[in-house]
Amino acid sequence: MRAAPHVATTSTTEVRPDGTRRAITRRWVPEAPVALEFNGLSYAVMMASPQDLEDFATGFALSEGLASSAADIADIAIAEVPQGWIVRARLAGLGIDKLEDRVRRRVAESSCGLCGIENLAEVARPLPPVAGHEPIEPVAIFAALAALRDHQPLGRETGAAHAAAHCRADGTITTVREDVGRHNALDKLIGAKARAGEPLAPGFVLSTARCSYEIVEKAVRGGATSLVCISLPTSLAVERASTAGLSLWALARDDSVLKVA
Repeated sequence: MRAAPHVATTSTTEVRPDGTRRAITRRWVPEAPVALEFNGLSYAVMMASPQDLEDFATGFALSEGLASSAADIADIAIAEVPQGWIVRARLAGLGIDKLEDRVRRRVAESSCGLCGIENLAEVARPLPPVAGHEPIEPVAIFAALAALRDHQPLGRETGAAHAAAHCRADGTITTVREDVGRHNALDKLIGAKARAGEPLAPGFVLSTARCSYEIVEKAVRGGATSLVCISLPTSLAVERASTAGLSLWALARDDSVLKVA
């Protein structure tokens, strides 16, 4: 399902500071509920752009720890329903009891995100150590930044989509995935590379997302060794990256970038 989703077009009015108005046409980034079901169990409903959903389901299962490789994920089926989309997949290599336990705990969680001792323990759980790797050169980051827009059709069309890209050590972009959600874009990239049998390392991941701890964790669990983000990281993101050994670069701009960890 690589094709871009339908992008809705709406006539609206642009208002300028001097009070002048003009009619314009805008295209909105696609967003719809996407239900993820594994082994017949409803695991999560995510608001996402309904494209590359095979990659999304694969990357989500990997970054959630529900599977250890793409080989553990089979029979991906996608259905459009009146309310949105349903993606179903069969997981192997993971006990059904563990999956059921994860589902029960997710159902019990509050919408505030992190509540209770079990959730706090989940946040603090150790990340797998990042494999040893050569540091990336800043010139490679600048090269990837300069080329990224050419790989963002949804972003160019709507101005409201996040992107996650895998780049070779010299900055050449190999794969890009887009989504209205920053986490979803990275999950899609992780899934796309896993399904192709291509690792995220060597090279680096370039993300347009805010560099939160979740982005760091997904990158590490997806097998990345270096992560570049266009915004500043949170304190927990820096801590988690440093502890795991992930090379972290932030505030990546055309003329500068920060080496954080």
